Amino acid sequence: MQRPPRRPHESLFAHGMWQHMIWVGLLIAGMCLLVQAWALHSGSAHWQTMVFTVLTLSQLAHVLAIRSEKESLFTIGFFSNPAMAAAVLITFLLQMATIYIHALNPIFKTEPLSLNELALCLALSSVVFFAVEIEKYLVRLVWLYRTPIR
Repeated sequence: MQRPPRRPHESLFAHGMWQHMIWVGLLIAGMCLLVQAWALHSGSAHWQTMVFTVLTLSQLAHVLAIRSEKESLFTIGFFSNPAMAAAVLITFLLQMATIYIHALNPIFKTEPLSLNELALCLALSSVVFFAVEIEKYLVRLVWLYRTPIR
């Protein structure tokens, strides 16, 4: 609320937004393909559940990371937007329910993951969060570099 609104005719893809969407989309796709390849190579029968989980958790990681265009989530705080924090937590719990509640497995065509498989899904999904946080850090550095010293 402290910055002026965007111009009415300004594109949604202005200010480098289209580049962000492309590289994050490719990163999430890469993480999904990586977990699928690992699961198939290791003989895991749960590869579809793992890909679904990485896709879901990557989206949650991304929404946390883009809470602000420039400021880190660590600076603004996870609970600075309680509604978003609740939505992320509820979505995470629903994702875990689709995996671990046996009555939901046939509906969503999921299978329970082992602790190692879930840990891998969480680790790969967190790559998206940290990549976007690094992008914002670099944007802040460039902004500081271009700002004249008074």
